[in-house]
Amino acid sequence: FVLHRRDYSDTSLLLEVFTAEHGRLPLVAKGAKRPKSVGAALLQPFTPVLLAWSGRGEVRTLVRIEPAGRPVALVGNALYCGFYVNELLMRLLGRQDPHEVLFVFYQAVLEELASSQDLDRPLRRFELRLLGELGYQPVLDREADGQRPVHPDRFYVYKVEQGLLPTLEPDHEGAIRGETLRRLLNGEALVGSQIREARGFARCLLAPHLGERPLHSRALFTARGYGRSMTKVTVRPTHDTEPGY
Repeated sequence: FVLHRRDYSDTSLLLEVFTAEHGRLPLVAKGAKRPKSVGAALLQPFTPVLLAWSGRGEVRTLVRIEPAGRPVALVGNALYCGFYVNELLMRLLGRQDPHEVLFVFYQAVLEELASSQDLDRPLRRFELRLLGELGYQPVLDREADGQRPVHPDRFYVYKVEQGLLPTLEPDHEGAIRGETLRRLLNGEALVGSQIREARGFARCLLAPHLGERPLHSRALFTARGYGRSMTKVTVRPTHDTEPGY
């Protein structure tokens, strides 16, 4: 899958791709911008492809591309959610670090985004799976002391060095109710304020690993009113509106 593409020269593109066996790696697609370029139409996000490349340096040269299935049809808010997932992979995955399980899960999440009206659930599942695959899996079923299970009616905040800590401030940044956390871990549907709680909680989980540089896709969400509504719309943006990194 192409995660991101940008101009490399007047006729070529620099791609960041996510592969099952080699992880994330950069490829130069020479001549891809020429009008009669073979395979250029496949160099779009959310399109499964078979790739072959050559070279020994960090940036390899794409030599062949073939379709490996139909493009995943993400439209409206689902498209921007796809950009967000791609940006997380760009920011958190090291190059040439294979994650075959994550690759399969990524495909499944794209399909779920394309078919589901509940866009928050696949995003939260992907965020937790990504952290786990990178070795940062937080313990979210017990309080920080490791002894007491999460109480459904308590609010919690997560601290990297400590774990889940009870809080008496439900409006604290990243605070989440125990019942919401249980639903999140079990992949159950979230309703009402639970959606906002889970979104803020996931943001706090990711923040130490993303650093201070803001996510471009998050700005796109805000511009489209993501925080207010996650229903799909009928307008289809082109894939050329992908966020920068």
